[in-house]
Amino acid sequence: MRKLTYEEQDRIKLLTKNQVSLTLIEPTETGLKKSIMDATGSVRSYLKSENIHDYELQNQGTESKRIISSIIHTGFKTVKSKASLYRPSTKNGDPRIWFYGLRKVADPNDIIAITFYDDNFQVFNLTKLDVRELINSSIQNPFKDLVNAINATENEVAFELLTMLRKIASSGPIPSMVDADTSVGRTLETALGIDINSSKQPDYKGIELKSFRSGRTNRKNLFAQVPDWNLSKFKSSAEILDNFGYERDNDFKLYCTVSTITRNSQGLNLRVDSETKLLIENSDKAEVGDFVVWTLDKLHKRLKLKHKETFWVEAESTRINGREHFQYKLVEHTKKPITSQFDLLIEQGIITLDHLIKRNAKGKVVEKGPLFKIKPRGIELLFPPSESYYLLDN
Repeated sequence: MRKLTYEEQDRIKLLTKNQVSLTLIEPTETGLKKSIMDATGSVRSYLKSENIHDYELQNQGTESKRIISSIIHTGFKTVKSKASLYRPSTKNGDPRIWFYGLRKVADPNDIIAITFYDDNFQVFNLTKLDVRELINSSIQNPFKDLVNAINATENEVAFELLTMLRKIASSGPIPSMVDADTSVGRTLETALGIDINSSKQPDYKGIELKSFRSGRTNRKNLFAQVPDWNLSKFKSSAEILDNFGYERDNDFKLYCTVSTITRNSQGLNLRVDSETKLLIENSDKAEVGDFVVWTLDKLHKRLKLKHKETFWVEAESTRINGREHFQYKLVEHTKKPITSQFDLLIEQGIITLDHLIKRNAKGKVVEKGPLFKIKPRGIELLFPPSESYYLLDN
């Protein structure tokens, strides 16, 4: 696809700000004449990630062609259309896509934007359509209605959760559930009626909740993920513990932070191998060396699953009659982490890993991690610009 103009880039930024997820395609002169376009990698990826269509599961030939209802936006009007998704019998069956009627609204090398809403492809010419004017128009129009509808749908759960948090905040400081560092999160989740568990899924209807005390510069939890044991030299957390653990308070444990910047007191550090796309943990013991690995692809997937949308909730901690209380006061709302930044932040030591392994008196090994954590200043580097909400606003 050709390089986008600044105007086209600005239109995408505006749509992204309004929660419109989309993909782009560039019809060629030959493609317009023959009513055919290659479904490029980015188009295929979008269709698959949005659970619309998976070309990998589609057989070749016209009998396997799929037709999906579509709407082409021309500004103040729309045109009903259909999309044809298929793999021809010839050659390797390279994925194809076509929107009936596209020739009427597109010239060769225009950039066509495709999103999906209300069981229809919503298609428009990003090159020609004045997106900003239509969205800001005082005159109601189908394109503005579409953007507003998508925005409202995407933010529906967030507004619901925000309303609940504001109600909790308005009731004043809440007594801590337990006397522990984790109590700021456990107390909030209990107040919201959320079961406290170790699920890999986000906490509230697809939104992850991360709470922290004001004024602290502690790292924030991103997610927990064990190594890929199949690719690793060590095959269990117990083996890691046996090699690097220490006696403490009647337990044999390994509680430590590992980063790419320095070796810790156990002689451990991390290394990103961009060639093999692996995160590698290494020991300075010559007989051990590299002992566990994570595939970067797996870590990216965990990050996207856990933090597709996150509320980072700040609480002011006070002691009342000797008991810690929390006044929840601010939410930072982030979405769609930039996975390519994840690798860079590990290399910079801004994202680190914590081992939390111990063997109790009965010989049972318990692993609460490994936890991937991020320094507070890294949040704005890992996520696109966020929204902030004050919970005590009237």
